[in-house]
Amino acid sequence: MKKGIVILFAATLGLAACNQYKKGPGGLMYTIHKDGGKDKIKEGDIVKLNFIQKTEKDSVTVNTWDMEAPQVFPVQKKVYAGDMNDVLTMFGEGDSATFKLDLDTVAKYSGQPKPAGQKDKYLIFTIKVEKVLQKGKDEADSTFQKKAREFFEKDYKANIEKMKAAEAGKIKKYIADNNLKTTTTASGLQYVISKPGNNEKPVLGDTMMVNYTGKLTTKKSDGKDNIFDTSDEKIAKESGKHNPMATYGPRAITLGRAIPGFDEGLQLIGKGGKMTMIIPSALAYGEGGMQQGGISPFAPLVFEVELTDIKKPKAAPAATLTPATAAPTAPAKKK
Repeated sequence: MKKGIVILFAATLGLAACNQYKKGPGGLMYTIHKDGGKDKIKEGDIVKLNFIQKTEKDSVTVNTWDMEAPQVFPVQKKVYAGDMNDVLTMFGEGDSATFKLDLDTVAKYSGQPKPAGQKDKYLIFTIKVEKVLQKGKDEADSTFQKKAREFFEKDYKANIEKMKAAEAGKIKKYIADNNLKTTTTASGLQYVISKPGNNEKPVLGDTMMVNYTGKLTTKKSDGKDNIFDTSDEKIAKESGKHNPMATYGPRAITLGRAIPGFDEGLQLIGKGGKMTMIIPSALAYGEGGMQQGGISPFAPLVFEVELTDIKKPKAAPAATLTPATAAPTAPAKKK
């Protein structure tokens, strides 16, 4: 789905949902925006779903369109009336809807209390059912599972190829949209140095103190920057990425242990320097992406960074060369 269409889609659903909710089981509230006319989902079917999850204050916690990562999963037997599996049986392939899960009902039947400080009554989902693979009435489980596995493996590979083909265009568009004049290294890293810093540059093994904000080259469906990580507390709060357990401000990063593009870029500036890096996926998280961080396969990344300090490793005390200490240490794997 094109980005402009996603924004229009989300806005349309938000307006349509106002004051049009119907009551369902278990305190459920729902409204159907589009009925695709297909058979309704049933227990045992496998669905491919895009969705936006948010709080009552419109704080988005998950957006699979932004992540370019629709979710695929089997519909399980409902635990109670109005739970997520029960809700899905109200919809079919091609349907779009918004529904509210009653958090008190969820807490009652799950045995897990609402998080401390959680004042919302509902958790809100806006969904689009992209695909439903239905299990035949007399179809053997093994036959259906094989069919489902083959179908979604093919679908996954097609999506991966699509994202791979789109990467160069994403980088080109980001540079054009932001009117950047970049320099490109032999590895494919593109960068703009806004402040070179002093003559002291980091070398392998140094600990760098870095202020940074990492984002995708594509915008979120609300038109804002798609930030996935930052050391700036204000930006973290504004982007919905704030972690109350995190320590904000310059963060310690050992050169040689970050993703390759980040390591390479920081060696181009000195202490006090600032730069923008545009890192192709080959120098970041590649074809695997990082789902937990909201980074899809073949996603190029943008980092705004400031190198505030460089700390040299402390000299280790002299060691006696024995069989126990003579073996070389394996290099740390890059994250």
